Amino acid sequence: MSINFVTDKVNLKVVGRVATVEMNRPDALNAMDTEMIKGLVCKLKEIGESDEIDIVVLSGKGKAFSAGGDIKTMLSNMNESDFFPVMDCISELIITLYSIPKLTISAISGAAAGLGFSLALATDYIIADKTSKLAMNFIGIGLIPDGGAHFFLEKRVGETKAKQIIWDGKMMGAEEALKLGLIQEVAEDGIQGTLDARLTEWLSRPVQAMIKTKKIMAEKNRPQLLKILELEKYGQQKMRETLDHQEGIKAFIEKRKPKFIGK
Repeated sequence: MSINFVTDKVNLKVVGRVATVEMNRPDALNAMDTEMIKGLVCKLKEIGESDEIDIVVLSGKGKAFSAGGDIKTMLSNMNESDFFPVMDCISELIITLYSIPKLTISAISGAAAGLGFSLALATDYIIADKTSKLAMNFIGIGLIPDGGAHFFLEKRVGETKAKQIIWDGKMMGAEEALKLGLIQEVAEDGIQGTLDARLTEWLSRPVQAMIKTKKIMAEKNRPQLLKILELEKYGQQKMRETLDHQEGIKAFIEKRKPKFIGK
C-alpha cells in the first residue's frame, strides 16, 4: 500500500504499513493553529480505521517539529466562549493520538516547544535529532502546560521532576531530555537513518501484541488523561486573565525578560 495525500497544513504519506503525518507550516515553524489541529485529528482518525497501517510517524516539515501553539491565538484576548473550543480541539487531538490503535513515533528535528512538545509526549516513542531543542516553556509567558503535558510528564519522569521541568521551562538538548527520560532515543547520525532503523526493527516484531499492550494501558489511563485535559482547559483560561501572562506576552513581543509580580 502506498498513498500520498496533501492538505494545506497536514501532509499524509503511507508506505506499506507505515503512515507519516507531517505538520506543514514550515514558515511558522509548524506552530499549531485550529485548522492544523483539526487536520491532524482528521488524518489520525483515518489512519486509526485502516487495518493496513501498524505504525504512525509524526514529524514537522522544515526546520522544526513544532514551535507550539499559534502566536495569534496566544496574543488574542478571547473570552471563555471563544477560548474553550480551541482547547477542546487540542484535547480531541491528544486523546486521538494517545489512544490510536497503532504504534506511534515522534521524529523531532529542530524545536519541539510548548504544545509541540506536549504533542510529541503523547506518542509511544520519541526520537530526537542530536541538535534538536525541547522545551515545556509555557511558564515564560505566565501560562501552564496544556495538551495533556501534566499527565505525560508525570508518567515519564514522576511528579517531582515533572513539576521542576514545568516550573523551569528551560530549553533542553536531546541528550539532556534522554537522561531525564523524556525521550527514548537520540539520532546521532541524522533523524531519517535512526527512524528507518527503528521502523525496520518494529516491523519485524509481533506488532499486534505491542498494539494490544498499548490499547490496554491507554484504556486504563484514559479517564485520568481526560480529567487532566479538563483541568488544563479551565486552568489555562484563568492564567490568561493574570497580570503575569499579560506581562509575559508584552515581554515576548518586545524581546525582553519579563518582570513577573505573582498576580
